[in-house]
Amino acid sequence: MDAAKLREKVYIGYGKAAKRIGYSAQQYRAASAFNPLETASLQTLPASFTTNFTYSAPNKYGQATWLGVFDGREFVPGDFLVSPEDGTFFVAAMQTALPIYCVQTNRTIKVLRTSQAPGGGGVQGYGGTTAANEVAIMSGWPASILQGTKGEKSPVNLPADAKTPWYAILFPAFGDIVLRTSDIITDDIGRRYIISSAELTDMGWRITAMQALV
Repeated sequence: MDAAKLREKVYIGYGKAAKRIGYSAQQYRAASAFNPLETASLQTLPASFTTNFTYSAPNKYGQATWLGVFDGREFVPGDFLVSPEDGTFFVAAMQTALPIYCVQTNRTIKVLRTSQAPGGGGVQGYGGTTAANEVAIMSGWPASILQGTKGEKSPVNLPADAKTPWYAILFPAFGDIVLRTSDIITDDIGRRYIISSAELTDMGWRITAMQALV
């Protein structure tokens, strides 16, 4: 038996298990950088998500990753699974003979980039980031946004000042879009983040961002 056949049999087995223990979920695949869940779903299938295959340990705070139990034959990394009971996940990795690695999302984001016209020298007006010169390069993307491990002190550093929080953000990559330091992310509850570092991995984007207090 070769690796491809083994992989197919494993996914068929996941599908049979999901029929008994999973909820119904819909599969989506982004066709553009905008609103990937507004396209027609590719299929509806049973799916279950767990921290281990013995279903013996719950997930923990600050942990976005799960093992997906579903028939993965029609999936590729970056696909989304939406379940009314379990939530929205994206497939991060499908490594041969290994569990399907998924990330649970908790926010919907938009990625903005400042578009500045080149100046001809001298003072030509304010050149910083404003709503008028921000252009969306991605929007409507489910993402995991979880609290990071540090905060940034205010430069004023008054006794009552709270640290500016940092966050870890995960979401799938799309096409040839490359995120940059200082790109802006906004989410569906009105928070705004400034990207500090953007790492493109084989499992999608891993972002460190500082919340902008506006």
